[in-house]
Order: sequence, then structure tokens, then C-alpha cells
Amino acid sequence: MIKQIAALLGFIALAFTAPAVSAVLFVSRPDDWHYALNKPWFNPPNWIFGPVWSFLYCTMGIAAWLVWRKGEAQALWLPMGLFGLQLLLNTLWTPLFFGMHRPGLALVDIGALWIAIAATALSFYPISRMAACLFVPYWLWVSFAALLNAAIWWLNRN
Repeated sequence: MIKQIAALLGFIALAFTAPAVSAVLFVSRPDDWHYALNKPWFNPPNWIFGPVWSFLYCTMGIAAWLVWRKGEAQALWLPMGLFGLQLLLNTLWTPLFFGMHRPGLALVDIGALWIAIAATALSFYPISRMAACLFVPYWLWVSFAALLNAAIWWLNRN
């Protein structure tokens, strides 16, 4: 039981590496450039992003743990590899958008992330339906974030 709890907490911590790496290694917070951007009418207030992402990182970690504990070692390389890929793409978006001020490049990244999330959920499904379902809110939020990213890019292209 203790091993399972430790593993669960480890997977949740692993999911939180995406924002942690972005925060530590890159300029990744809103700055004057971000505040000066033209934003679409559906841009949510900044305070919403922290709670939503925290919830999603927790569910991502739980999903990975569910797959890890049910899967056989040989069957885990693809789902866990896709989980790692989507975490990497997630990590890259923040420095591309906020650090480099490149919403177009961030849009390419978030498109790849959207595909990687779907692929991860599909690879989780045969092992744990619950894990796949836990990725649905993440996929939906990234769908919205991609739309928001595209709108910001469009409104600020020069």
C-alpha cells in the first residue's frame, strides 16, 4: 500500500515537472509583451489558469499511475513514452509563447501537444479506461488553449 501511494505521488510530481521546468529554466510568466497583446473576447482572466492547470496535472499523474500499476512492463513502453512526449510538448509551450514571444511557434507546439494527448489517451484505454477518461478534460482544455493561442496569433500577426 505504501509503495502504491509513493508511486501515485511520484507520478503526480512527474506531471508537475512541466510547469516546474518551464518556471525554473525559462522566462515563462506573463510580462509587458503579454499584457499588450490583442486578445479575443473569450480570453479568460489570468487567475483561472493556475487552478485549471493544477487540476489537470494532478489528473495526468493519476492517469499515468493507473496505467503503470495495471500494465505489464512490455506493454507500457508506448503509453509511458507518449505520456513523456506530451509532457515535453507541454513543457515547451510556455517558453515558446511567454519566453520567446512566438505565438505562431507555440501554436505549432500546441497542435502537436493536442495530437500527443489524444494518442496518450488512446494508448491508455486498453490498460485503464479510467486513465483514458482522466485525459479527456486535459484534451478539452488544450483544445480551448489552442483556439485561444490561434486567436492571439491571428490578432497580433504583423
